[in-house]
Amino acid sequence: MAKVIVITGVSRGLGRAMTEGFIAQGHTVLGCARNEAAIKDLNQTFGPPHNFTVVDVADEDQVMAWAKLLINEYSPPDLLINNAAIINNLAPLWEIPSQEFSDLIDVNIKGVANMLRHFIPAMIDRGSGIIVNLSSGWGRSTSPQVSSYCTSKWAIEGMTRSLAQELPKGMAAIPLSPGIIHTEMLEVCYGAEAASYTAIQDWKKKAVPFLLQLTPANNGQPLSVPA
Repeated sequence: MAKVIVITGVSRGLGRAMTEGFIAQGHTVLGCARNEAAIKDLNQTFGPPHNFTVVDVADEDQVMAWAKLLINEYSPPDLLINNAAIINNLAPLWEIPSQEFSDLIDVNIKGVANMLRHFIPAMIDRGSGIIVNLSSGWGRSTSPQVSSYCTSKWAIEGMTRSLAQELPKGMAAIPLSPGIIHTEMLEVCYGAEAASYTAIQDWKKKAVPFLLQLTPANNGQPLSVPA
C-alpha cells in the first residue's frame, strides 16, 4: 500500500537518497529543504503527486504553514522523517563561534521540535503514523571537534525516546542512526577518508526497505540502519 512520506532536508545526502528510494517503490514523497535550486530540480524531476517546498525547519512559522498545506492537500503522513541537520566546522567546543553553535541547535533540535509540533496532532487524530528522527553514531558516542553536533544528536535521542512515551497506541517515535555514510557532511569530518565509507546508493538499498517495515512495535527503540 502506497504511503505518504514527509522528509526534511531533501536537497542532498541522505534526504535526497531516501526521496529517490521511496518514489521508486511507489510512495508519495513530500519534502522540504532550504536550497531553492535543489527544490526546483526535485519538482521538475519527479512532479505530482510528489511535492517539494522551500522551508527552513528552524523557522516555526514556515513549518506551520507547510504542515497545514500538506495535511489539507494530502493527509497526515504515514511516515515522518526528520532528516535535516547541519554540522559545525571542526573545532574544540570553546572555539566554536556562538552564532555557529546557535544555528546548529536551531536546525538540528528546534527544527525537529517544530516539525513534531505541527504534524503530530493530525497524526494522533487519525490514530496512526511512524515518526523517525535521524540521530547519529554521535548521538550515542562522542568524538572531539564535533561537540555541537554531538550535543544535538544526543538531544534527538532523548527527545525521541521521551516522545515515544507520550504517543498513543498505534504510533511510534524512533531515533535512528543511519550509520557512517559517504556524504558531504562526512567529508567535513573525515576529509578524503570519507570516500572509504558506505556509498550513499548502497545505503539507500538497505535504508529504504528498513524504514518501510517500521511499525508501532518499534516505538521508543533506538535503531540503526543495518550495515
